[in-house]
Amino acid sequence: MAVFEEYLSYDAIGLAELVKRKEISASELCNTAIQRIESYNPLLNAVVTFMYSQVSEQIEGPLEQGTFTGVPMLLKDLLAAYAGAPMTSGSRVFEFYIPDHDSELVTRIKKTGSLIIGKTNCPEFGLMGVTEPDLHGPARNPWNPEYTPGGSSGGSAAAVAAGMVPVASAGDGGGSIRIPAAYCGLFGLKPSRGRVPTGPDYGEIWQGAVSEHVITRTVRDSAAMLDAIQGPDLGAPYLITDPKRPYLEEAGKDPGKLRIAFCTESPIKTAVDKECVKAVENTAKLLESLGHYVEEAKPGLDGIALAKSYTMMYCGEMAADLKAIPGLIGRRLNSSELELETMILAVLGNAYTAGEFVSAMREWGKASRIMGTFHETYDMYLTPTTASLPARIGELKPKVHEELIMKLVNSLKLGKLMKSSGLIDQLTIDSLRRTPFTQLANFTGQPAMSVPLHWSPEGFPCGVQFIGRLGDEATLFRLAGQLEKALPWFDMRPKL
Repeated sequence: MAVFEEYLSYDAIGLAELVKRKEISASELCNTAIQRIESYNPLLNAVVTFMYSQVSEQIEGPLEQGTFTGVPMLLKDLLAAYAGAPMTSGSRVFEFYIPDHDSELVTRIKKTGSLIIGKTNCPEFGLMGVTEPDLHGPARNPWNPEYTPGGSSGGSAAAVAAGMVPVASAGDGGGSIRIPAAYCGLFGLKPSRGRVPTGPDYGEIWQGAVSEHVITRTVRDSAAMLDAIQGPDLGAPYLITDPKRPYLEEAGKDPGKLRIAFCTESPIKTAVDKECVKAVENTAKLLESLGHYVEEAKPGLDGIALAKSYTMMYCGEMAADLKAIPGLIGRRLNSSELELETMILAVLGNAYTAGEFVSAMREWGKASRIMGTFHETYDMYLTPTTASLPARIGELKPKVHEELIMKLVNSLKLGKLMKSSGLIDQLTIDSLRRTPFTQLANFTGQPAMSVPLHWSPEGFPCGVQFIGRLGDEATLFRLAGQLEKALPWFDMRPKL
């Protein structure tokens, strides 16, 4: 079958239109995507599960008719269960785990007519802002393979940026859609809490911090996919207001004159790279030129307290996950199958009391009320997506002495001692130093997006983040569509 030479010239909607007009077949599109995966995945390690046989079976029968009929896409190898396909969650413990059912998200993605051809790399259990699992090895950034594409949806971002597929699924519990989008020059929107289903296996994930969606090159692809997957499923723990009209329509509408606050200061008082600051400052000027009211302002949040609450949630959720794993794999858990950092988080999680955990979670409620008040004045809150450009592969791995300390803590179960010593507080700051801006929207459940509007002199993408009112993805899409027209990024591609 001939290779489709103009594959990279179209987004997912554009490719679907070609299929609908019978100018190209779904088989040709998938063969092109597979060829690009085979060409570039050895360098980037973005795809870890290849589902070519499954997609061949789909192509032989009648295709599901939807927005993305015939378009190849990839699923993140975490939470997105696909019956009969491995779901490792980036961990050795799930290396041979195969779900017997689809998650509701995957069911809805299939109904769009998308053809799922594989699964993408992620850190163990999605815990890190880089994608370097021991099981699969590191995913690499197409803009410079010596650097990370971010995490935890790093494989998805690397695959889209490299032109393997136009869209890939992603999840965001602390920035895991927005951080990789920022590092790879893509558009990434985290939906509001409750907008996208989490069933049938979960009620809420990470105390409601996690939302799933996609990473794309264009705003309209993101909007159209959210139209397809949004809405409650059976037993949904949250119900929010339905959109007034399709998000795809919103992406083409004028946002009107918005009041936008911006801030470049880290909420945990750490340094912010000059390029990340410049990205926001330049965006503020662009917004003013488009007729928006823009001023420097920030909500009265306790960033340190919120960061500490995030670490406690991380640790508590990991401790609970380790207790649940044997029921999923049908045998006892062998700690050697887990990465050391994961084990440490679980040890720390078991060191906290129930009262401490609840007190920490109350910080999220306070933040929601503060942001609600803030949005009485401002429609949007603009910040850097990240506080730094991408790290080198392996740069954030524990040093030898840090690893020795972690092994001692793990073997002797010294979580309470580590907690009382203040080391956890330092761990909190260190772990969020490079990415302190994105967690706020996860605490409050607000929608937030990273938009690729700046590139550093070294050629690295540098995204900016917009946080909107709870339930108001529509305004985010309108603004994103306006920015995409004003400063197009579709043709900004890495040279592979």
